[in-house]
Amino acid sequence: MTKHLSTPLTNSMGIQDQVSFHRTELAIILSLYGRMVAAGEWRDYGISALKNLAVFSVYRRTAEVPMYRIEKRPKLRLQQGQYSVVGMDGQVLRRGRDLKQVLRVLERKLIRAVD
Repeated sequence: MTKHLSTPLTNSMGIQDQVSFHRTELAIILSLYGRMVAAGEWRDYGISALKNLAVFSVYRRTAEVPMYRIEKRPKLRLQQGQYSVVGMDGQVLRRGRDLKQVLRVLERKLIRAVD
């Protein structure tokens, strides 16, 4: 008897049906998320795995549009970089190949003046 192992993210030809974040990528994103929640900036998040991109959306309140979207688009990895941070208005705030460098645009929000 032969066992055929397949994951739900790949079709019969081995091609991915949807894009998702890897565990190491999620660890980096959730580390930033935890620091922002502790600072009182963010309250909720949502993760979407779509056909062409994966999205980590950040919310200040649950019932509003996302403040920021962290997107992964593997098709752009050789051109502009597969990671991007998109603002509430749809403007791309930063794009690149290294997730940590792309997320630095959001870490600036944590820096506050000390009296």
